[in-house]
Amino acid sequence: MLTAPDSTSTRPASGVCHGTLGELFQGPLRPGTGRDIAIVSFPVDRHSWVYFTPGAPAGDEPSLGGKAATAARLFLEHFGLTLPSGRWSTHSDLRVGVGMASSTADIVATLRCLFRVFSLPYDAGAVIRILSEIERADSVFLDEFALYLSGRHRVVQRLGTGIGFHTAFVMEPGTVDTATVTPLLQRHYRRCAAEYEKCLTDLLKGFASGDPAAVARAATFSGALSQEVLPKHTFEAVLAHREEFGADGLFVAHTGSLVGYLFSCRPAPALKGELSAFFRSLGHQCSFAQGGFA
Repeated sequence: MLTAPDSTSTRPASGVCHGTLGELFQGPLRPGTGRDIAIVSFPVDRHSWVYFTPGAPAGDEPSLGGKAATAARLFLEHFGLTLPSGRWSTHSDLRVGVGMASSTADIVATLRCLFRVFSLPYDAGAVIRILSEIERADSVFLDEFALYLSGRHRVVQRLGTGIGFHTAFVMEPGTVDTATVTPLLQRHYRRCAAEYEKCLTDLLKGFASGDPAAVARAATFSGALSQEVLPKHTFEAVLAHREEFGADGLFVAHTGSLVGYLFSCRPAPALKGELSAFFRSLGHQCSFAQGGFA
């Protein structure tokens, strides 16, 4: 039996979801077709938080973004529940429109918060159904890597938690509207089907063997393929200096503005200084973050 949340409590219910640093792979799932866009998102240790405090007076400003508010409405309709009086509040580390899965993370954090508000067990299937009614999504609702069809909202293969990287990255100016570039991507995928098939095969082998260097090489290949259709201004310079900095590979937000290095070992402070100076010479501020799960 569902029970109403305790409106006398002053402690908020919370939901948290990690974002991404783009993808380790984005391309066709099968050779010869670009209809299904497959991704292996690159989770990052940066998050979206959503809170609901039952009984607290609502603020004057809208407290949930449009997609998160839609997710809350769909959740209540799905479970046949009524939200008690209270106040939403949010916080996020994730930049909007650069490839950090900010909107999907906001939605998932909102849904996780609502599961807690009503003391319901977490239902990943319900989360996927709600996401599918709102947007093409990343697999941030999973706490592991996955090969995922972002348009169909289908997990093709779970890839576990055994791979992790330290990263140094920048955000180039501008944003990309994924919906408007999808036809362009699909034509590119059909033209380069053999290259994408090899890239994905190598990536999955790297995950299966727990080899971060192999995963990094495949991610670099995927980023290079992406350059042919949605280029990053700094990609070639970053690629040219990979060996100088001892990076295992590169990653990008394929339909965003992130580009950076993958390191299987934590960069020493001196190396961080060198990386920061290099990226500053390209006109960007460098950031560092832990990616993956290992």
